[in-house]
Amino acid sequence: MIHALRTGHDDLAAMVRGFTPDDLARPSGAAEWDVSQVLSHLGSGAEITLASLEGALNGTGNPGGDFNQRVWARWDAMSREERAETFLTADETLVRRFESIDAPARESLRIDLGFLPAPVDLAFAAGLRLNEVAHHVWDVKVAFDPAATLAPEAAPLLFDQAAQLMGFLGKAEEIDGRPVTVAVTTTSPERSFGVRLDEKVTVTDVPADPDASLTAPAEWWLRLVTGRHAPEHTPDDVKLTGGRLTLDDLRRVFPGF
Repeated sequence: MIHALRTGHDDLAAMVRGFTPDDLARPSGAAEWDVSQVLSHLGSGAEITLASLEGALNGTGNPGGDFNQRVWARWDAMSREERAETFLTADETLVRRFESIDAPARESLRIDLGFLPAPVDLAFAAGLRLNEVAHHVWDVKVAFDPAATLAPEAAPLLFDQAAQLMGFLGKAEEIDGRPVTVAVTTTSPERSFGVRLDEKVTVTDVPADPDASLTAPAEWWLRLVTGRHAPEHTPDDVKLTGGRLTLDDLRRVFPGF
């Protein structure tokens, strides 16, 4: 997780250092944000995550919601250029702090993130941050390249989170009629599983007699779950067969945040 955070930061930072004011003003893959606002979200999130991490390491605990509000307000007030410059420092600082934690602490540390019912271990906290970074790096990249993909080193690490998010993000009611089962096969990495659309969206074993079968790159499956699935960003090797569903149906089921 920490290695993927490092490569994700380095990849995005190399782009940001070359951005012009016009680049920062471009619409991003996040529907209501320009590129600078995505960097603001990542930069403010880095500061908030770092504060939670430091609170766990030094025993002071989570700084609380008022701290978060102050961080967001400060970033919202920045110019586009300030957001880009400050993102570089804030995210680098967080990644270095993750990297500095020794092996015993990586196993024993429990972090109060402030929005979950109980503290989590370092792998879980780093995984949440990686989910944010991987998808928002895509939001930036797709502003310049419609065929952009999620980082290959991140995709295998995010599958478990995607399964947990589906019940929250999925809108099974968008599919009318009887329950629907989908057999999903991904590539890079290769995974096979089922998805059931009923009262809610759930992950299952591969169904013996599915209503539809989906084959797709793993990174596109992850983007589907988080709503980053517009036709212009869907590669040709995404295939849905069976006739019971269309890709537009699946897009409605997963509208994103």
